Amino acid sequence: MQRKEKPGLIVRQQSPLNLEFPFATLSEWIVPSDQFYVRNHFASPEIDAATWRLAVTGAVETPLSLDLDALKALPGTTISAVVECAGNGRVFYEPPREGLQWQNGAVGNASWTGVRLSEVLNRAGLRDDALEVVIVGADKGLADGGKKTASPGPISFARSLPLGKAMSESVLLAWAMNDEPLGVEHGYPLRAVIGGWYGMAWIKWITEIRIVTAPFLGYWQVRDYFGWDRSLGEPTIRPLTQMLVKSQIARPVHGGTVTVGTPTRIFGAAWAGEAGIREVLVSVDNGANWEQARLIGPATPFGWRLFEYEWIPQAEGRHVLKTRAIDNDGNVQPDTQQPDRESYAANWAAGVEVKAVPGDEPMVEFVI
Repeated sequence: MQRKEKPGLIVRQQSPLNLEFPFATLSEWIVPSDQFYVRNHFASPEIDAATWRLAVTGAVETPLSLDLDALKALPGTTISAVVECAGNGRVFYEPPREGLQWQNGAVGNASWTGVRLSEVLNRAGLRDDALEVVIVGADKGLADGGKKTASPGPISFARSLPLGKAMSESVLLAWAMNDEPLGVEHGYPLRAVIGGWYGMAWIKWITEIRIVTAPFLGYWQVRDYFGWDRSLGEPTIRPLTQMLVKSQIARPVHGGTVTVGTPTRIFGAAWAGEAGIREVLVSVDNGANWEQARLIGPATPFGWRLFEYEWIPQAEGRHVLKTRAIDNDGNVQPDTQQPDRESYAANWAAGVEVKAVPGDEPMVEFVI
């Protein structure tokens, strides 16, 4: 059987390398590793696996230094989890926002194998005054060319987790992706898997787990990847954490055509932080009416759900398709752009416009 070639990733930035998955090509529950999006803030660090060590430091009873073999000797586990870049969908913001102009492919679902972070922390022994767990990557550089920070030197990419999340079953230190060793661009030899959270928490190329006794105020925690919380009156910074409920249409594609009177499959994926997806609704008239889509594929705690809906266009002309996901906690995907999110968490239902044509008119299948 002839091998079917896969379409290439979309280059959003060459240096550092940032690649987007062409979401219109989505076909399976798991996105292959060679099609998975790549998000880098700096150049990928060069790491010698023979000398690499994971340091566990800070408010612990026994500091640790572990090589990859020592980690693999601990009880391992595999989970399936979706990870979305917090900037996914940024291109849909109006007015335009600064940052990489991701469309809808900075997201993917994969199988991750490693050891739970809690296993490592239990072996180090947390002190009573431990508050947060900071995960530090080997990638570092000047943030925004040094414009936003007074630091005279490079800053390591680091984020913190509250103890409750760090000790949960949803957080792994992973060395494999889709049953293969991590690729360099995906964090070899070790990366964080933070089920339900945006990708900025999924630190790659981990070198240190640091337990701290005060809130971590690193650059990537409070100067980037945050939104605003107005619950106390004056707006305060709220670091991004859980992914918000969201669904996206893969096909038909925006700008494509469909045939009047012929069944058309509306297909895509939906995900929702730590809550999981309860249902997905589909509208073929720009949100005036909604019908329930069929959820397909596995239902796992942190993976996405694929969905499909059969639509038979009845009239020629322009149609705007939308989806609306609802999670198991009752949170509903919004229909419009939301405030206080800076340039992140674009989870509203962006419309997909298609043209319905008679059966004898040429069809447009993919516009990527």
